[in-house]
Amino acid sequence: MASIKQRPDGVWRARYRDADGREHAKHFPLKRDAQRWIDEVTTSVVTGQYVDPRAGSITWDEWVRTWSERQSWTAGTIDAMRTAAQSVPWRTLSISKVKPSNVQAWVTAEAKRGLAASTIRTRLNYVQMAFRAAVLDRVIASSPAVGAKPPRARKAEATMQILSAEQVAAVLVAAGDFRAFVEVCVFAGLRLGEAAGLQVGDVNFLGRSIDVRRQVQGSTIKSATLVPPKYGSERTIYVPSQLMATLSAHVATEALSGPGEQLFVTPLGRLWQRNNAGEEWRRIRKEVGLPEGITLHALRHTFASNLIASGCDVVTVQRALGHSQPSITLNVYSHLWPSAEDKTRSATADFMAAVAGPADSVRTEAAKPQVRG
Repeated sequence: MASIKQRPDGVWRARYRDADGREHAKHFPLKRDAQRWIDEVTTSVVTGQYVDPRAGSITWDEWVRTWSERQSWTAGTIDAMRTAAQSVPWRTLSISKVKPSNVQAWVTAEAKRGLAASTIRTRLNYVQMAFRAAVLDRVIASSPAVGAKPPRARKAEATMQILSAEQVAAVLVAAGDFRAFVEVCVFAGLRLGEAAGLQVGDVNFLGRSIDVRRQVQGSTIKSATLVPPKYGSERTIYVPSQLMATLSAHVATEALSGPGEQLFVTPLGRLWQRNNAGEEWRRIRKEVGLPEGITLHALRHTFASNLIASGCDVVTVQRALGHSQPSITLNVYSHLWPSAEDKTRSATADFMAAVAGPADSVRTEAAKPQVRG
């Protein structure tokens, strides 16, 4: 129910009651402006887009807290979301007051202070998720983060680090007691957390395969915990007998027996995680003389590049890497597959070689001298 009445002072008062019976009113100097406001409210109700004006008074911090508490996220996802939500400058502002320009200014500021483009994209994704949830809950009418543009990421071919066979050999020599861990990263393509989460029972020595069933999450001794792998990352990887030999020797050296025992632990018996494994990798990198930009994750890229160079199709590589979709694999590694021009050239070269054989034999026969009787 809505109405428009003129007050004694000449101001027009427009009012309506929402579905909960609460009255909302607004004053206008002109009747047509009051009527336009009532029409807009009526339209939003009819189309299902109505939002209680008072709902958006909740602050960003308050909304993120109530929204995140309803999610069934892993601890790592919760930490990443909180980092993103707490990096914005409108934390104490009413969520309905945040403008698209505020969101874009925040993205630009993050880039100017040197944050990686991929990190900014991840943070923006969480912010957009929170605003979308607010729209669905009728807290705000629309999301101010819809049109926000993250900085352009450098092309994968310009940033991806892949080790040569000689570099991998040098890394294995320098790895020492960390060698078996390095081998499952470079010869099975495991992520750091996945390698750290392996247990003896995950290795099928007779079947020459490794099951990825869990990962270590957290970057400190206190926060490191075993959790399920990333969505779509549970998989079985088929590996060569040489890697099985390395793991078998590692199990014997460490006197591991139970299937539930951790395959890899630090000298102090703790889980490997991002910090301590990264420190060990930096020691190896320095000893070998690799550039500082090469991280432990480069071993996984090296594994993938070898599969592609050996002729494996995208689905095979996707499954080996534990990507949830082939499109993810293509987004990261498409530049490593032969281009259409390369395939055309190679296919035509093979065809020419096949044609050249019979053609040469015909020319040879034609060139032979004719013997007359």
